[in-house]
Amino acid sequence: MGNGLIEQIGIGKNFFLIAGNCVVENESITMETARTLRDLCRSYSLPLVYKSSYRKANRISGDSFATIGDREAIEILRKVRKDLSLPVLTDIHETGEIELTSDIDILQIPAFLCRQTDLIRAAAKTGKWVNIKKGQYLAPENMKEAAAKGAALNGGKVMLTERGTTFGYNDLVVDFRSLAIMKQFGYPIIFDATHAVQRPGGMGTQSGGNREFIWPLAKAAAAVGIDGLFIETHPDPSRARSDAATQMPLSDMPRFLEEILKYVRIG
Repeated sequence: MGNGLIEQIGIGKNFFLIAGNCVVENESITMETARTLRDLCRSYSLPLVYKSSYRKANRISGDSFATIGDREAIEILRKVRKDLSLPVLTDIHETGEIELTSDIDILQIPAFLCRQTDLIRAAAKTGKWVNIKKGQYLAPENMKEAAAKGAALNGGKVMLTERGTTFGYNDLVVDFRSLAIMKQFGYPIIFDATHAVQRPGGMGTQSGGNREFIWPLAKAAAAVGIDGLFIETHPDPSRARSDAATQMPLSDMPRFLEEILKYVRIG
């Protein structure tokens, strides 16, 4: 599994990065992003999990891009895993997707689905790590029970990800107390710095966002104390087919990581 990198995930282990395109758009963009991130993370001895959704099930408009095809997208993620020796993370939305994602290393429960008991349990029964994103509508205290649903079935291999909380209409706010609260539950805690700056539905038929706040929020989360950082990045965010307003330009990642790692602490 990714040259053993996935074994480096856990409480008090190496700080790690979860990063990649929001959604699989094509093989070229995926491989360019994954290869760039792999080489960059190697220079910092930073464990990397490549992230991309094979399908975006949560869309505001029925006309929004969702997938190039589930199986085609999964094949591209398999190529990242095989050719670049990287562990891969992707979302699942229904229990019936477990078989389709059998070659994926980490299964992610989207924020809107974090209370779906059957989904969490089905993911955990695979024995894989499960990343549960905190719902925009939940208090951090509520995530203890969500995590327990999975941890009871996969030996505790659950991570919790903060991605902001609904703050009125079309906006999110990050309460950094949630990182400290969820850390008490005994699971690795991740901060999703790109979804945290979204403005859900802020552009009418799609979500907007404030990319300029990624940097200060990521620094603050690292200083508070997290086990890993989640970043969506794209060679040309203006042309991205999902989350164009919030993905980090791939060319900014070297400077971004150099800055963020100054604030990282474990424990």
